[in-house]
Amino acid sequence: MTTPASVNLAVIQMHMTDTLEDNLSRAEAHVREAARQGANVVLLPELFENLYFCQVEREEYFALAHPVQNHPFLGRFQSLAAELGVVLPVSFFEAAGQAHYNSLATIDADGTLLGVYRKSHIPDGPGYEEKYYFNGGDTGFKVWDTRYGRVGVGICWDQWYPETARALMLLGADFLLYPTAIGSEPAEVETPNNHSMWQRAMQGHAVSNSSYVGAANRIGKEIVGGLEQTYYGHAFIADYTGDIVAEFGADEEGALLHALNLVEARRFRAGMGFFRDRRPELYGPLMTLDGHTRRG
Repeated sequence: MTTPASVNLAVIQMHMTDTLEDNLSRAEAHVREAARQGANVVLLPELFENLYFCQVEREEYFALAHPVQNHPFLGRFQSLAAELGVVLPVSFFEAAGQAHYNSLATIDADGTLLGVYRKSHIPDGPGYEEKYYFNGGDTGFKVWDTRYGRVGVGICWDQWYPETARALMLLGADFLLYPTAIGSEPAEVETPNNHSMWQRAMQGHAVSNSSYVGAANRIGKEIVGGLEQTYYGHAFIADYTGDIVAEFGADEEGALLHALNLVEARRFRAGMGFFRDRRPELYGPLMTLDGHTRRG
């Protein structure tokens, strides 16, 4: 499939409730508005189907997970993608046998479900108790050929890892996307992050890979199991030099668009030489946990 010279990317920022149909209808409305503005690829936030239930550990929330086959809403977004002619990476809580995954289905502009990526890096901390719910992803990193370029997507916690971004680029991604659910941390957290730190991590990926990067996030206050978090928004798109070229504030809701010049990005990437000068034979420590013992 030939990569287009340019792509109009939209990242969605929205609030969520505890009602599936409410969230799906709002997400669909945002996708439709993004398409009306000319978007070719539209990124929704992480786990937009519900409140961010991972604030707490409760068995009842496993009922939110569903298999890909006969999924309650993936088919709806396949039909939407086909109707609007847009590429939709869609985050969802996946059940697969006895396993559960924080997953993402990439839907091409004709409605074809190209495949599923399962989140590789799973956080475990106050307010973000994801290891209770999710197995570590077993798909490896994924890049999909779509009508609008080769799309590489990580999920939230993946965005902090330079290995994720580099692997996706080595697999041929034209640009990088990260659906996210991130905001305030409980008071007992000694070193909370903030939206600037969160953005800078991904801006670093943009710089080191000479790639456009887009991140979607949720907004609003959510109370789950008696705990409260406020999601800080600031969805953004960075260009291939790392500059933020489009950004929402803390409370804005809607579709944030920017045109990605993939021809310029490819030329710039080649000229920078970051991929030419790589030394994979020296990167053995990256294949270990302690810097010495290679994992089998």
